[in-house]
Amino acid sequence: MERRVPVATHWGSFVAVVDSGQLVRIEPPGDDPAPSPIGPGMVTAAEDSARVLRPAVRKGWLDGLPRAGETARGADAFVEVSWDDALTLVSEELRRVRAQHGDSAVFGGSYGWASAGGFHNAQGQLQRFLALDGGYTDSRNTYSTAALEVILPHVIGGAPWSYQSRMPMWDEIAESCELVVAFGGLALKNSQVNPGGLARHRTRDLQRKCREAGVRFVNVSPIRSDTADFLDAEWLPVLPNTDTALMLGIAHTMLVNDWHDEDFLTRCCEGFDRFASYLTGDVDGVVKDADWAARITGISRDSVLDLARRLSAQRSLIMVNYAIQRADHGEQPIWMSVVLAAMAGSLGRPGCGWGAGYATMDATGVAPG
Repeated sequence: MERRVPVATHWGSFVAVVDSGQLVRIEPPGDDPAPSPIGPGMVTAAEDSARVLRPAVRKGWLDGLPRAGETARGADAFVEVSWDDALTLVSEELRRVRAQHGDSAVFGGSYGWASAGGFHNAQGQLQRFLALDGGYTDSRNTYSTAALEVILPHVIGGAPWSYQSRMPMWDEIAESCELVVAFGGLALKNSQVNPGGLARHRTRDLQRKCREAGVRFVNVSPIRSDTADFLDAEWLPVLPNTDTALMLGIAHTMLVNDWHDEDFLTRCCEGFDRFASYLTGDVDGVVKDADWAARITGISRDSVLDLARRLSAQRSLIMVNYAIQRADHGEQPIWMSVVLAAMAGSLGRPGCGWGAGYATMDATGVAPG
Protein backbone atom coordinates (compact mmCIF):
# COMPACT_ATOMS: atom_id res chain seq x y z
CA MET A 1 0.00 0.00 0.00
CA GLU A 2 1.40 3.37 -1.01
CA ARG A 3 2.19 6.00 1.61
CA ARG A 4 2.84 9.69 0.81
CA VAL A 5 5.47 11.51 2.88
CA PRO A 6 6.38 15.23 2.59
CA VAL A 7 10.10 15.83 1.97
CA ALA A 8 12.10 19.08 2.14
CA THR A 9 15.32 19.52 0.15
CA HIS A 10 17.55 22.38 -0.99
CA TRP A 11 15.95 22.17 -4.44
CA GLY A 12 12.37 22.26 -3.25
CA SER A 13 9.60 20.55 -1.35
CA PHE A 14 8.30 17.24 -2.67
CA VAL A 15 6.09 14.29 -1.82
CA ALA A 16 7.84 10.93 -1.50
CA VAL A 17 5.65 7.98 -2.47
CA VAL A 18 6.66 4.86 -0.53
CA ASP A 19 5.32 1.33 -1.05
CA SER A 20 6.22 -1.48 1.37
CA GLY A 21 9.18 0.52 2.67
CA GLN A 22 10.52 1.15 -0.86
CA LEU A 23 10.77 4.62 -2.40
CA VAL A 24 8.67 4.43 -5.56
CA ARG A 25 8.63 7.98 -6.91
CA ILE A 26 9.02 11.66 -6.02
CA GLU A 27 6.22 14.07 -6.89
CA PRO A 28 6.28 17.88 -6.80
CA PRO A 29 3.67 19.67 -4.70
CA GLY A 30 0.79 21.10 -6.66
CA ASP A 31 1.50 24.74 -5.78
CA ASP A 32 5.09 24.95 -7.12
CA PRO A 33 5.03 26.79 -10.49
CA ALA A 34 8.46 25.53 -11.57
CA PRO A 35 9.44 22.38 -9.62
CA SER A 36 13.03 21.21 -10.00
CA PRO A 37 13.63 18.01 -12.00
CA ILE A 38 16.32 17.09 -9.48
CA GLY A 39 13.70 15.80 -7.03
CA PRO A 40 12.48 12.78 -9.03
CA GLY A 41 16.11 11.77 -9.55
CA MET A 42 16.39 10.88 -5.88
CA VAL A 43 14.54 7.64 -6.61
CA THR A 44 17.34 6.19 -8.75
CA ALA A 45 20.06 7.90 -6.69
CA ALA A 46 19.06 5.85 -3.67
CA GLU A 47 20.20 2.66 -5.38
CA ASP A 48 22.82 4.05 -7.75
CA SER A 49 26.25 2.41 -7.96
CA ALA A 50 27.88 5.80 -7.25
CA ARG A 51 26.33 6.01 -3.80
CA VAL A 52 28.72 5.59 -0.86
CA LEU A 53 27.20 2.89 1.34
CA ARG A 54 29.96 2.26 3.90
CA PRO A 55 33.04 3.97 5.34
CA ALA A 56 36.03 3.74 3.01
CA VAL A 57 39.71 4.52 3.59
CA ARG A 58 42.43 5.21 1.05
CA LYS A 59 44.48 2.04 0.62
CA GLY A 60 47.90 3.64 1.04
CA TRP A 61 46.86 5.42 4.23
CA LEU A 62 45.33 2.20 5.58
CA ASP A 63 48.56 0.31 4.85
CA GLY A 64 50.53 2.80 6.92
CA LEU A 65 52.31 4.64 4.11
CA PRO A 66 53.57 8.18 4.82
CA ARG A 67 50.85 10.84 4.99
CA ALA A 68 52.82 13.18 2.72
CA GLY A 69 54.97 12.88 -0.37
CA GLU A 70 54.59 10.14 -2.97
CA THR A 71 51.54 8.40 -1.53
CA ALA A 72 49.31 8.05 -4.64
CA ARG A 73 46.87 10.49 -3.07
CA GLY A 74 44.26 11.38 -5.66
CA ALA A 75 44.84 8.18 -7.63
CA ASP A 76 44.77 5.51 -4.92
CA ALA A 77 42.00 2.95 -4.43
CA PHE A 78 39.61 3.06 -1.48
CA VAL A 79 38.97 0.12 0.81
CA GLU A 80 35.67 -0.35 2.63
CA VAL A 81 35.93 -0.88 6.40
CA SER A 82 33.41 -1.56 9.16
CA TRP A 83 31.89 1.29 11.16
CA ASP A 84 33.78 0.13 14.26
CA ASP A 85 37.10 0.24 12.39
CA ALA A 86 36.27 3.64 10.91
CA LEU A 87 35.43 5.11 14.31
CA THR A 88 38.66 3.74 15.76
CA LEU A 89 40.79 5.14 12.91
CA VAL A 90 39.23 8.61 13.14
CA SER A 91 39.37 8.85 16.93
CA GLU A 92 43.02 7.70 17.05
CA GLU A 93 43.98 10.19 14.34
CA LEU A 94 42.24 13.05 16.13
CA ARG A 95 44.03 12.10 19.33
CA ARG A 96 47.39 11.96 17.54
CA VAL A 97 46.99 15.34 15.83
CA ARG A 98 45.84 17.10 19.00
CA ALA A 99 48.70 15.60 21.02
CA GLN A 100 51.41 16.45 18.47
CA HIS A 101 50.18 19.74 17.07
CA GLY A 102 47.46 21.14 19.34
CA ASP A 103 43.74 21.73 18.90
CA SER A 104 44.28 24.40 16.22
CA ALA A 105 45.65 21.72 13.88
CA VAL A 106 42.18 20.18 13.58
CA PHE A 107 40.26 21.78 10.69
CA GLY A 108 36.52 22.00 11.27
CA GLY A 109 35.55 21.58 7.64
CA SER A 110 34.83 24.14 4.96
CA TYR A 111 31.24 25.24 4.67
CA GLY A 112 28.75 23.17 2.72
CA TRP A 113 25.05 22.85 2.10
CA ALA A 114 24.64 19.22 3.26
CA SER A 115 20.98 18.44 4.02
CA ALA A 116 18.13 20.89 4.40
CA GLY A 117 17.34 22.11 7.89
CA GLY A 118 19.43 23.31 10.83
CA PHE A 119 19.93 20.00 12.61
CA HIS A 120 21.02 18.12 9.50
CA ASN A 121 23.65 20.69 8.55
CA ALA A 122 26.78 18.54 8.38
CA GLN A 123 29.22 21.33 9.26
CA GLY A 124 27.17 22.30 12.32
CA GLN A 125 27.22 18.74 13.64
CA LEU A 126 30.93 18.30 12.89
CA GLN A 127 31.95 21.54 14.60
CA ARG A 128 29.79 20.83 17.64
CA PHE A 129 31.55 17.49 18.01
CA LEU A 130 35.03 18.99 17.58
CA ALA A 131 34.28 21.81 20.02
CA LEU A 132 33.37 19.27 22.71
CA ASP A 133 36.78 17.66 22.23
CA GLY A 134 38.91 20.77 22.66
CA GLY A 135 38.25 23.03 19.68
CA TYR A 136 39.25 23.37 16.04
CA THR A 137 40.26 25.80 13.30
CA ASP A 138 37.29 27.22 11.39
CA SER A 139 37.19 28.65 7.87
CA ARG A 140 36.61 32.28 6.97
CA ASN A 141 34.24 33.42 4.22
CA THR A 142 33.06 30.88 1.64
CA TYR A 143 34.54 29.31 -1.45
CA SER A 144 31.37 30.48 -3.21
CA THR A 145 31.51 34.28 -2.80
CA ALA A 146 34.73 35.02 -0.89
CA ALA A 147 35.97 37.89 -3.06
CA LEU A 148 32.54 39.52 -3.04
CA GLU A 149 32.16 39.14 0.72
CA VAL A 150 35.54 40.72 1.42
CA ILE A 151 35.47 43.69 -0.97
CA LEU A 152 31.88 44.93 -0.68
CA PRO A 153 32.03 46.21 2.94
CA HIS A 154 34.95 48.41 1.85
CA VAL A 155 33.09 49.73 -1.21
CA ILE A 156 29.45 50.11 -0.16
CA GLY A 157 29.64 49.54 3.62
CA GLY A 158 27.61 47.15 5.72
CA ALA A 159 28.11 43.49 6.55
CA PRO A 160 29.40 41.05 3.89
CA TRP A 161 25.90 39.80 2.99
CA SER A 162 23.85 42.93 3.69
CA TYR A 163 23.80 43.85 -0.01
CA GLN A 164 21.09 41.20 -0.51
CA SER A 165 18.55 43.27 1.41
CA ARG A 166 19.58 46.50 -0.32
CA MET A 167 19.56 45.49 -3.98
CA PRO A 168 16.39 45.60 -6.14
CA MET A 169 13.92 42.72 -6.04
CA TRP A 170 12.52 41.21 -9.25
CA ASP A 171 9.12 42.89 -8.86
CA GLU A 172 10.83 46.27 -8.43
CA ILE A 173 12.88 45.62 -11.56
CA ALA A 174 9.72 44.85 -13.54
CA GLU A 175 8.08 48.04 -12.34
CA SER A 176 10.91 50.57 -12.68
CA CYS A 177 13.86 49.29 -14.73
CA GLU A 178 14.42 49.52 -18.49
CA LEU A 179 17.77 47.78 -19.04
CA VAL A 180 19.45 44.92 -17.17
CA VAL A 181 23.10 44.12 -17.94
CA ALA A 182 23.99 40.75 -16.42
CA PHE A 183 27.72 40.08 -16.10
CA GLY A 184 28.02 36.30 -15.75
CA GLY A 185 24.49 35.79 -17.04
CA LEU A 186 21.34 34.65 -15.26
CA ALA A 187 21.37 30.87 -15.67
CA LEU A 188 17.87 29.87 -14.63
CA LYS A 189 18.97 26.30 -13.85
CA ASN A 190 20.90 27.60 -10.83
CA SER A 191 17.74 28.97 -9.22
CA GLN A 192 16.47 25.44 -8.61
CA VAL A 193 18.13 25.50 -5.18
CA ASN A 194 18.01 27.56 -2.02
CA PRO A 195 19.87 27.12 1.29
CA GLY A 196 17.61 25.32 3.71
CA GLY A 197 15.00 24.58 1.06
CA LEU A 198 12.08 26.39 -0.53
CA ALA A 199 8.39 25.83 -1.04
CA ARG A 200 7.82 27.39 -4.47
CA HIS A 201 10.28 28.23 -7.26
CA ARG A 202 9.44 31.82 -8.21
CA THR A 203 12.49 33.10 -10.13
CA ARG A 204 11.35 31.92 -13.57
CA ASP A 205 7.96 33.63 -13.40
CA LEU A 206 9.44 36.80 -11.91
CA GLN A 207 12.00 37.01 -14.73
CA ARG A 208 9.23 36.49 -17.25
CA LYS A 209 7.26 39.30 -15.59
CA CYS A 210 10.22 41.64 -16.11
CA ARG A 211 10.42 40.84 -19.81
CA GLU A 212 6.66 41.22 -20.26
CA ALA A 213 6.96 44.65 -18.62
CA GLY A 214 9.39 45.69 -21.35
CA VAL A 215 12.71 45.29 -19.52
CA ARG A 216 15.56 44.55 -21.95
CA PHE A 217 18.37 42.16 -20.96
CA VAL A 218 22.03 41.93 -21.98
CA ASN A 219 23.85 38.66 -21.26
CA VAL A 220 27.59 39.31 -20.79
CA SER A 221 28.87 35.75 -20.63
CA PRO A 222 30.85 33.23 -22.69
CA ILE A 223 27.69 31.07 -22.68
CA ARG A 224 24.61 32.08 -24.68
CA SER A 225 22.28 29.88 -22.60
CA ASP A 226 23.16 31.78 -19.40
CA THR A 227 19.85 33.59 -19.88
CA ALA A 228 16.44 32.02 -20.49
CA ASP A 229 15.15 32.10 -24.07
CA PHE A 230 12.03 34.03 -23.06
CA LEU A 231 14.20 36.99 -21.97
CA ASP A 232 15.28 37.62 -25.59
CA ALA A 233 18.62 38.79 -24.21
CA GLU A 234 21.30 40.40 -26.33
CA TRP A 235 24.40 38.20 -26.05
CA LEU A 236 27.89 39.67 -25.60
CA PRO A 237 30.24 36.62 -25.56
CA VAL A 238 33.00 38.09 -23.39
CA LEU A 239 36.23 36.15 -22.93
CA PRO A 240 36.38 34.56 -19.46
CA ASN A 241 37.94 36.74 -16.74
CA THR A 242 37.86 39.93 -18.83
CA ASP A 243 34.66 41.43 -17.37
CA THR A 244 36.59 44.15 -15.54
CA ALA A 245 38.25 45.30 -18.76
CA LEU A 246 34.84 45.56 -20.44
CA MET A 247 33.47 47.61 -17.53
CA LEU A 248 36.49 49.91 -17.71
CA GLY A 249 35.95 50.46 -21.44
CA ILE A 250 32.30 51.32 -20.79
CA ALA A 251 33.27 53.66 -17.93
CA HIS A 252 35.84 55.48 -20.09
CA THR A 253 33.23 55.98 -22.80
CA MET A 254 30.82 57.46 -20.27
CA LEU A 255 33.51 59.76 -18.90
CA VAL A 256 34.81 61.23 -22.16
CA ASN A 257 31.28 61.76 -23.51
CA ASP A 258 30.12 63.37 -20.27
CA TRP A 259 27.44 60.67 -19.89
CA HIS A 260 28.31 59.90 -16.27
CA ASP A 261 26.23 61.08 -13.29
CA GLU A 262 28.61 63.70 -11.96
CA ASP A 263 26.14 64.96 -9.37
CA PHE A 264 25.74 61.52 -7.77
CA LEU A 265 29.49 60.85 -7.91
CA THR A 266 30.18 64.17 -6.17
CA ARG A 267 27.46 63.90 -3.50
CA CYS A 268 27.52 60.20 -2.70
CA CYS A 269 30.95 58.79 -3.60
CA GLU A 270 34.59 59.17 -2.63
CA GLY A 271 37.62 58.85 -4.88
CA PHE A 272 36.14 59.25 -8.36
CA ASP A 273 38.77 61.81 -9.35
CA ARG A 274 41.51 59.24 -8.76
CA PHE A 275 39.58 56.61 -10.71
CA ALA A 276 39.02 59.02 -13.61
CA SER A 277 42.76 59.61 -13.81
CA TYR A 278 43.27 55.85 -14.04
CA LEU A 279 40.69 55.57 -16.85
CA THR A 280 42.33 58.28 -18.95
CA GLY A 281 45.81 56.82 -18.53
CA ASP A 282 47.23 59.59 -16.37
CA VAL A 283 48.28 57.02 -13.75
CA ASP A 284 49.94 54.34 -15.90
CA GLY A 285 49.94 55.66 -19.46
CA VAL A 286 47.26 53.20 -20.60
CA VAL A 287 43.98 54.69 -21.81
CA LYS A 288 41.14 52.30 -20.90
CA ASP A 289 38.95 53.22 -23.88
CA ALA A 290 36.60 51.11 -26.00
CA ASP A 291 39.38 50.06 -28.40
CA TRP A 292 41.52 48.88 -25.48
CA ALA A 293 38.60 46.92 -24.00
CA ALA A 294 37.73 45.36 -27.37
CA ARG A 295 41.25 43.96 -27.80
CA ILE A 296 41.10 42.27 -24.37
CA THR A 297 37.50 41.10 -24.16
CA GLY A 298 36.59 40.02 -27.69
CA ILE A 299 33.62 42.41 -27.59
CA SER A 300 33.56 44.85 -30.49
CA ARG A 301 34.32 48.54 -29.99
CA ASP A 302 30.87 49.48 -31.27
CA SER A 303 29.21 47.18 -28.72
CA VAL A 304 31.19 48.80 -25.90
CA LEU A 305 30.17 52.28 -27.05
CA ASP A 306 26.53 51.28 -27.49
CA LEU A 307 26.30 49.65 -24.07
CA ALA A 308 27.81 52.74 -22.41
CA ARG A 309 25.25 54.95 -24.13
CA ARG A 310 22.29 52.77 -23.15
CA LEU A 311 23.40 52.35 -19.54
CA SER A 312 23.59 56.13 -19.20
CA ALA A 313 20.39 56.96 -21.07
CA GLN A 314 18.05 54.35 -19.58
CA ARG A 315 16.97 53.34 -16.09
CA SER A 316 19.49 50.54 -15.74
CA LEU A 317 20.55 47.75 -13.40
CA ILE A 318 24.00 46.16 -13.41
CA MET A 319 23.98 42.56 -12.16
CA VAL A 320 27.04 40.48 -11.35
CA ASN A 321 26.87 36.76 -10.83
CA TYR A 322 29.08 34.86 -8.42
CA ALA A 323 30.98 33.16 -11.25
CA ILE A 324 32.93 36.26 -12.28
CA GLN A 325 34.58 36.64 -8.84
CA ARG A 326 35.73 33.01 -8.64
CA ALA A 327 39.08 33.82 -10.20
CA ASP A 328 42.42 35.43 -9.49
CA HIS A 329 41.79 39.07 -8.45
CA GLY A 330 38.09 38.18 -8.21
CA GLU A 331 37.36 41.30 -6.18
CA GLN A 332 38.05 43.51 -9.21
CA PRO A 333 34.87 42.88 -11.29
CA ILE A 334 32.73 43.25 -8.15
CA TRP A 335 34.34 46.55 -7.20
CA MET A 336 34.25 47.84 -10.77
CA SER A 337 30.61 46.90 -11.24
CA VAL A 338 29.63 49.15 -8.33
CA VAL A 339 31.71 51.98 -9.82
CA LEU A 340 29.98 51.50 -13.18
CA ALA A 341 26.54 51.55 -11.57
CA ALA A 342 27.43 54.79 -9.76
CA MET A 343 28.57 56.36 -13.03
CA ALA A 344 25.50 55.21 -14.97
CA GLY A 345 23.12 57.37 -12.95
CA SER A 346 20.68 54.72 -11.73
CA LEU A 347 22.22 53.72 -8.40
CA GLY A 348 19.76 54.26 -5.56
CA ARG A 349 16.72 54.49 -7.83
CA PRO A 350 13.83 51.99 -7.47
CA GLY A 351 14.46 48.75 -9.35
CA CYS A 352 17.79 50.00 -10.68
CA GLY A 353 21.46 50.39 -9.77
CA TRP A 354 23.41 47.31 -8.73
CA GLY A 355 22.87 43.76 -7.48
CA ALA A 356 24.61 40.40 -7.22
CA GLY A 357 23.75 36.73 -7.41
CA TYR A 358 20.38 36.96 -9.17
CA ALA A 359 19.15 33.47 -10.22
CA THR A 360 22.04 31.90 -8.31
CA MET A 361 19.52 30.79 -5.69
CA ASP A 362 15.76 31.08 -5.85
CA ALA A 363 15.37 33.52 -2.96
CA THR A 364 17.86 36.07 -4.36
CA GLY A 365 15.85 38.92 -5.77
CA VAL A 366 12.64 37.29 -4.54
CA ALA A 367 12.75 38.23 -0.86
CA PRO A 368 15.05 40.73 0.91
CA GLY A 369 17.79 38.99 2.86
